[in-house]
Amino acid sequence: MNAISPRVFSGVQPTGNLHLGNYLGAIKKFVALQESQDCIYCVVDLHSITAQLVHEDLKGQIRSITAAFLAAGIDPKRHIVFNQSRVSGHAELAWIFNCVARIGWMNRMTQFKDKAGKDRENASLGLLAYPSLMAADILLYRATHVPVGDDQKQHIELTRDIAIKFNNDFSDRIAAAGLGTPIPMGEETVNGYFPLTEPMIEGPATRIMSLKDGSKKMSKSDPSDLSRINLTDDADQIARKIKKAKTDPDALPSETAGLAGRAEADNLVGIYAALAETTKAEVLTEFGGRQFSEFKPALAEPRGRKARPDQRRDAPADRRSRPYRRGLEGRRRAGRRHRREDDGRCEGDRRLPAVTRRLRGQAVAGLAIRRYVGPEGPAGEP
Repeated sequence: MNAISPRVFSGVQPTGNLHLGNYLGAIKKFVALQESQDCIYCVVDLHSITAQLVHEDLKGQIRSITAAFLAAGIDPKRHIVFNQSRVSGHAELAWIFNCVARIGWMNRMTQFKDKAGKDRENASLGLLAYPSLMAADILLYRATHVPVGDDQKQHIELTRDIAIKFNNDFSDRIAAAGLGTPIPMGEETVNGYFPLTEPMIEGPATRIMSLKDGSKKMSKSDPSDLSRINLTDDADQIARKIKKAKTDPDALPSETAGLAGRAEADNLVGIYAALAETTKAEVLTEFGGRQFSEFKPALAEPRGRKARPDQRRDAPADRRSRPYRRGLEGRRRAGRRHRREDDGRCEGDRRLPAVTRRLRGQAVAGLAIRRYVGPEGPAGEP
């Protein structure tokens, strides 16, 4: 039997500047989880090409996200931080999961409908199928938990559906190969290889909305910079954006029930609660009955301290200064840089960085699948 150990996996796309929603919804949780969990954190660059194929500086964006991870407090000496496309198993397992998943499952994904909009026929196939890649990201390492925002919960449910179907379809072969573990599937127990991953949705601000429209998620792609607080914004920029944030004319309610139907008010109260590490109810106990003209300055103060996790370390990332490069290189494992020839091909396993070798050791799913999915699979292939 091949027991499943508790493991956390999550990733961030390298597209645009990181903003407050990324920090509160993901990175802040990453830092907290590393104290008690075995964690794998990934810069998911393959996801970034699903909606936009060509990027001006994808390599620079990958470095920027990595710098934000380190500046926020993620420790690469204790946990894995890596670039998704450097591990081929992600794409390989995603293709297998494309064959496991059903088209009907993909058509129900609300994020595809939102991103494709009315022009669905011109959306890329990658945009439709990217939940399969997300499932592969998670299950390649047999991760048991994923910290996600509320909007990603549906994709974790799809990941579970894929794992259930795979485990059921290949239960006998998994058992024969000695690679599975008993996993309850309703009233039945099967020999499964992939765990049923659980989402970790915690805190009062699981989904941060736009400062200009409380019905839309805060986004790096919004044309208005006033709609978001970037992690690289200074205190003056943060205060100005909060001052200009859309609100309604009514005073803040004294109870959370009074936030119903007031999306912008609910968003700002949730941001304050998340930053102060308290609850919406406690925020309203303090500010209930007061106008936004009083609340916004109070919100801007903790934002100025927490919107930019250790800016002194993060700021040089944009300038590519020597101290930044030395600091980043010092945090990397020896040889993490995966050198490539001009034509993009890998120079060979002798140059594989230590982190990639470690990932290969953990990501046994690819080898296991080749062993038992089909009788013609090359058993024992490295």
